[in-house]
Amino acid sequence: MQIKFIFGILFFCVSCSSYNKVVKGDNYAQKFETANSLYEEGEFLRSIVLYEQIYQHAPKTGEGELAYYRLGQSYYNSEDYYMAAYYLSSYVQRFPYSSKNEDVMFMAALCNVNNSPLPSLDQSETNEAINSIQMFVDRYPDTKYMDSCNQIIDRLRFKLETKDYTHVTLYSKTERYRAAVASAVIFLENYPGSAYTEEVFYLMVKNSYYLTINSIESKKSQRIEDTYERLRNFVAVFNDSKYRKELETYVNRLETNK
Repeated sequence: MQIKFIFGILFFCVSCSSYNKVVKGDNYAQKFETANSLYEEGEFLRSIVLYEQIYQHAPKTGEGELAYYRLGQSYYNSEDYYMAAYYLSSYVQRFPYSSKNEDVMFMAALCNVNNSPLPSLDQSETNEAINSIQMFVDRYPDTKYMDSCNQIIDRLRFKLETKDYTHVTLYSKTERYRAAVASAVIFLENYPGSAYTEEVFYLMVKNSYYLTINSIESKKSQRIEDTYERLRNFVAVFNDSKYRKELETYVNRLETNK
């Protein structure tokens, strides 16, 4: 066991020594061959160094183009999506007539998708990801990736939807009634077919009630009418809802306290 371990260490040291010689040397054919071998073996971070050198040395050759393409691929496979997006997007600009451009543009858009954070975090990058996928579809309307693009956009939009839904629930839990009602109204306008529609509608009516009973007298009358109307609309859409009885109790209290 110890012998195998020692041989492993020796092999690693020799490998590193050989790699460093190639990196520091001037033999670009050897650099290209080594970079391709490392790339095929999944040694992406090590291949990046050599591909950078190859492209800088001969940017307008076939080897230079492949090196630049594989720089983007290597960063993508290393999950460094910011650097991958840079190289993949730049590839299309540097090599506008390449047959790889549709695939490269799709991967560049996927970089933004992979940078999209959890719903609980700021969703600026999610919006950017949606825009990048949409721009790709606009550029390649007959793309072979159309089904994937539609699925990705649906998933990203659901993430935005979930983020806005959590705003409504948070305002409700913290008894910020006006904000809860306002955010619920906006949510229902923005996501008419949402899986969260019933619960958000329920929270809108519930918080409308609590906003009303905590209002000053000059605002109560209008807010009572608003609550009635919201309940009527809720019942019209969700007649058999589990929330109906609770909401009708709130409205009955408003009637009693008129």
